[in-house]
Amino acid sequence: MAGAGNVATALGVALAAAGSAPVAVWSRTLASAKELSEKIGCAACETIDKLPLPDVIIISVSDNAIEEVAATAAAAFPDALLLHTAGSVPMDILRKAGAVKYGVLYPMQTFSRQRKTDFSPVTLFVEGCDSSCEECAAEIAHLLGGKVQCATSEQRKYLHIAAVFACNFANAAYTMAAELLEAHDMPFEAMLPLIDETAAKVHRLHPLDAQTGPAHRGDSVVIDAHKAMLDGRLKSLYTEISDYIADAKRRMSDKEKEKE
Repeated sequence: MAGAGNVATALGVALAAAGSAPVAVWSRTLASAKELSEKIGCAACETIDKLPLPDVIIISVSDNAIEEVAATAAAAFPDALLLHTAGSVPMDILRKAGAVKYGVLYPMQTFSRQRKTDFSPVTLFVEGCDSSCEECAAEIAHLLGGKVQCATSEQRKYLHIAAVFACNFANAAYTMAAELLEAHDMPFEAMLPLIDETAAKVHRLHPLDAQTGPAHRGDSVVIDAHKAMLDGRLKSLYTEISDYIADAKRRMSDKEKEKE
């Protein structure tokens, strides 16, 4: 395995739990490689070419480092299958780096080294340069215990940007809420049941059907009052998102009328 960050740690720990731990871990810093290797019971390598002869190398590094790491790995191990784990990076970058056998193993989840990941509900999107490489990527995905689905590089780009909206932007909204509450001596914990119920609803309903709030019901009095309480970036964001919600409600209404 190449990498020892959040994604590499989650994959390495899950593979080890499945009885298929990586044989060795490489990272730009040996300390990081040792930290992960100790968790999963394998060797740590200071350079990629020191990896025990691998059949598969999972490259789980920052997007801008994938090509460089892949080029080093492909030169050292020309017969190995190289898989990267990035959402927005095309598979073809591995071919450009000199790989002969290559593909993608992209887990649709957010990862933190401090939390153990349960892969059973996670969809892992795979792609391969040929059917054999794609099957191998799928086999590894199955070992992790998640759902497996094929996706092209173009599809994966949209998966990634959708994930930014659904995860990163949603978490940024939690931060905004926390800062507003803390500024008025109120706990963010009061929001947790609301957050949990909001997430639970979209397991059963389309997000458009689960939407509530002043913008969805067209309550301009409340919206104007909220805007008066905000300024700067938060006011702009509140306005833009409220407008989006109102437009989405209109689109939904128009579609329902078309069905009548």
